[in-house]
Amino acid sequence: MSEREFDVVVIGAGPAGEVCAGRLGEAGLEVAVVESHLIGGECSFYACMPSKAMLRPGELLTEVRRIPGVREAVTGDLDAAAVLKRRDEIIHDLDDSSQVPWLEKRGVAVVRAPGRLDGERRVVAGDETLVARKAVVVATGSSPLIPPIDGLREAEPWTNREATTAKAVPGRLAILGGGVVGVEMAQAYSSLGADVTLIERADRLIAREEPFAADDVEQTLREEGVDVRLGTSATTVRAEGGEVTVELDDGGPVRADELLVAIGRRLNTDDIGLDTVGLEPGKPIEVDDSMRANDWLYAIGDVNGRALLTHMGKYQARIAADVILGYPSACAPSNADGTRSPRVIFTDPHVAAVGYTLDAAQQDGLNVRAVDVSTQGNAGASFYGRDDARGTTRLVVDDDRGVIVGATFTGPEFLQAATIAVVGAVPLDQLFHAVPAFPTRSEVWLYLLEALGIAGPCGGPPRA
Repeated sequence: MSEREFDVVVIGAGPAGEVCAGRLGEAGLEVAVVESHLIGGECSFYACMPSKAMLRPGELLTEVRRIPGVREAVTGDLDAAAVLKRRDEIIHDLDDSSQVPWLEKRGVAVVRAPGRLDGERRVVAGDETLVARKAVVVATGSSPLIPPIDGLREAEPWTNREATTAKAVPGRLAILGGGVVGVEMAQAYSSLGADVTLIERADRLIAREEPFAADDVEQTLREEGVDVRLGTSATTVRAEGGEVTVELDDGGPVRADELLVAIGRRLNTDDIGLDTVGLEPGKPIEVDDSMRANDWLYAIGDVNGRALLTHMGKYQARIAADVILGYPSACAPSNADGTRSPRVIFTDPHVAAVGYTLDAAQQDGLNVRAVDVSTQGNAGASFYGRDDARGTTRLVVDDDRGVIVGATFTGPEFLQAATIAVVGAVPLDQLFHAVPAFPTRSEVWLYLLEALGIAGPCGGPPRA
């Protein structure tokens, strides 16, 4: 087995690994990135990008139908074949050749093979060993979790990969799981003409978000014809004669042409050689805020278990690269984990959130209160079908510090402004000077501050 030396070896070329390798290469380090599948990873080809390509047409059609004078010009339903064709263009027909030049331009060597740790600073990739002079970065991501339900594996269910790359729309689609993937794919396939049944064992959808967000999404799905089954679990699954049957512990059975399993993710750490460096396979790789597991091993993205979100993996990639390059790491803020990260669910209405939900803040012992206003209750919303669009906005305020610690929007999202307010701990009184332009939907911020009872810009009395 041959050996090659590099300054840094990155295992995995998904969004996190790709960004880290590119940033290090730009700085002049010798870098190898090891990837056995597609450069760009899950997000580019099987998750974020294709799912949004499938959701956007239905969202746009719904938006148009809210506007008098425009809806009369739009007749008929979506052209499902055209939607899927455009999705294939966006994911480059599962061809990553357009992504490779970005790395090569930065001097990064791409090694097409599975990568496994083989002791300190050593990575086996195919028939060669890559030795890292400075660091090894693990960025192997996560995979769909398949629960141990009788007959489920034998039924060959869809995961997110099959759901986002299917070449045709099934007549009937059953979905196990009412989290992000479940609700997004329920809406996407319903808009494309499928009869969808969504099965969730909890008593509400998207259980990690605010209850009103779950209610908004559930109500829309039901209005669009999705059969939402809450508080029920699959007990057995059978596939025969081209049909999948899902038996439930309450109600059912549910029969479908395809079954999508969307109940969560498992970290890809079970077969990457963690045991050769004293770590436990199958577990998250614990890291500090510099993304270090030890003085030479880093873990970014899903594998460290902090935040299973593409943008957070890329953020962690930049932290790790800066630390490897010798920049101070003390500036790394605490939002490198997932509990307070920004997140968006691209249903209609969108659910966009950053920081705490009210319940999570209270569980962490913060002295908080919440205020809710209609996302659509402003002049700017008049031009977007205000009366027909659903939406609520909530701010969670830490009264001890006078800052926003969480925000959730259903409907049009204003997430980056909220993220800046949360991460920057902007005093509430200062926010009154960030004047939203009229007539825009951003005026929701003005009404939120008024609802909080914040004094006016010059310290005058709050609005009654």
